[in-house]
Amino acid sequence: MSVKMRFEFDSRRLLGAVSKANRASLRRAGAYVRKAAQNSVFQSKRASEEGTPPHTRRGLLKRSILFGVDKSRMSVVIGPAKKFIGVSMTAHEFGGMYRRRRYPKRPLMGPTLNKTAPQLPKLWEDAVKKQ
Repeated sequence: MSVKMRFEFDSRRLLGAVSKANRASLRRAGAYVRKAAQNSVFQSKRASEEGTPPHTRRGLLKRSILFGVDKSRMSVVIGPAKKFIGVSMTAHEFGGMYRRRRYPKRPLMGPTLNKTAPQLPKLWEDAVKKQ
């Protein structure tokens, strides 16, 4: 009794599937971290305590948190859009001066990423499927 087997390995097809799955997983990761950041911002007329995420008065900060996937670098950029909120968030995130006032450090994006980091690998689980 003899058995003959033939295997074909299409590396281009596999690399294409991995690249496509990686982009989809990056989008999911970006959306996940964005939502976690939005959930940590509360609407209040009072300023938040030093070391806690900043408050938003009218909800603009929550709406300004966006994400985008850079396909060429295979990375995600997440944070408040300068177009909507300007550079004021820099003073909150890292502490510093804005419009001649000193703002204490009220980080938002750094702690959010640290909090969500353990869940991010699960977003890549089973990303490449059989076709």
